[in-house]
Amino acid sequence: MFSSLLVANRGEVAVRIVRAAKELGIRTIAVYSEADRGALHTRLADEAYCIGPAPAQESYLNITNLLTLATLLGVDAVHPGYGFLAENARFAELVEEVGITFVGPPSEVIARMGDKATARRTMRSLGIPVLPGTDILHDVEEALREAEAIGYPVLVKATAGGGGRGMRIARTPEELRAAFRTAQLEAERAYGNGGLYLERYVERSRHIEVQILADRYGNVVHLGERECSLQRRHQKLLEESPSLPLTPAMREELGERVVRAVRGLGYVGAGTLEFLYDVRTGELFFIEMNTRLQVEHPVTEWVTGIDIVRETIRLAAGEPLEIRQEDVVLRGWSIECRINAEDPERGFLPTPGRLERVHLPGGFGVRVDTYAEPGAVIPPHYDSLVAKLVVWGETRDEAIRRMRRALDELVLEGDRLRTTAPLCRQIVDDPQFVRGDVHTGFLEEFLASRRAGVAGS
Repeated sequence: MFSSLLVANRGEVAVRIVRAAKELGIRTIAVYSEADRGALHTRLADEAYCIGPAPAQESYLNITNLLTLATLLGVDAVHPGYGFLAENARFAELVEEVGITFVGPPSEVIARMGDKATARRTMRSLGIPVLPGTDILHDVEEALREAEAIGYPVLVKATAGGGGRGMRIARTPEELRAAFRTAQLEAERAYGNGGLYLERYVERSRHIEVQILADRYGNVVHLGERECSLQRRHQKLLEESPSLPLTPAMREELGERVVRAVRGLGYVGAGTLEFLYDVRTGELFFIEMNTRLQVEHPVTEWVTGIDIVRETIRLAAGEPLEIRQEDVVLRGWSIECRINAEDPERGFLPTPGRLERVHLPGGFGVRVDTYAEPGAVIPPHYDSLVAKLVVWGETRDEAIRRMRRALDELVLEGDRLRTTAPLCRQIVDDPQFVRGDVHTGFLEEFLASRRAGVAGS
């Protein structure tokens, strides 16, 4: 096992990694920007060092500063968490080159799966069904020709990055021309890579993802699936595990396929394969793989009893999987709400600032992953996620009731601060959500009905 670990991230995920590492007896080193001086993760770690000014490009994305610090301190490993450099193959490669362990898959696997067009080809070759689509497109004229062959509507997608940036729906050739230009510019700004490809757009679909763990000795297990259909502009808001449409037989078949494919990749660590479930046909299609820890990993931890963050560290240290597939039993139901510092009434405009009053809910089956505390600052420079409120229940109905109670207890207040908590509270009361009748367009329809109701009142 490692003796020291540098956590190359911030916020709630940095707190989560520090805690897991300490339980393994590992000395933890936190990094922070000038905007995060005194933040919770810096105080929980054994040591903390400033790596630059507030802008992410000058701090958390500054590979030179991170590698210099890691080598000067002689750390054994670097954990990237998620976001920032977590899926940057060049960063992973450089960490490996200086003799430090990167907590994640090998850099060549990150590169192969990080390019979504390449990932589609790879998964198809490994027997995983993928949505009809294209390889990387050269120009909009090629996109128009390919769209005619695929059939409208189509989804224009950036081949790099994630989180919904560089992604647009086009239902006509005219919309495709505009969507291509917009997605390309957005992808170039976000990832420095304007490469695009097309995919068939499934109108009524559910977003289902499968969590895996793999060691360097060829052992792979899947930890069931998560339902991630509640999202706005491809940004997830609420996740749960398991997913209602999947029967035990479907779960077993999908899991076996995923395990075979991941074993064929030579993968090590935690990863997630994302699928679209066509509500009309019952078909599942691969869309992409995340070669890192996922934001929504706690719902899987709740229903399996497996500490995924702990496993990322163990597996990177070369320890074998202690879990066999028959050991993985899904028990109960878990739901996660992402509490972002955003104002849903103003188009989810970020609302950074200082937290003045904080009360985190507790009780049986309630977990809060956060860096929030009175006086904590939510900087304007980074992702707006403040907390993840996660609950568990014996049944989905019990988990929903527990989430309502926990959201009612949650207090995150500050000058002009608004969060997504009230919106989450309305969603878990919605009869359609309670029935489990959700899809990737659910949240947009829900917001539109609210706006129509306000306008008509």
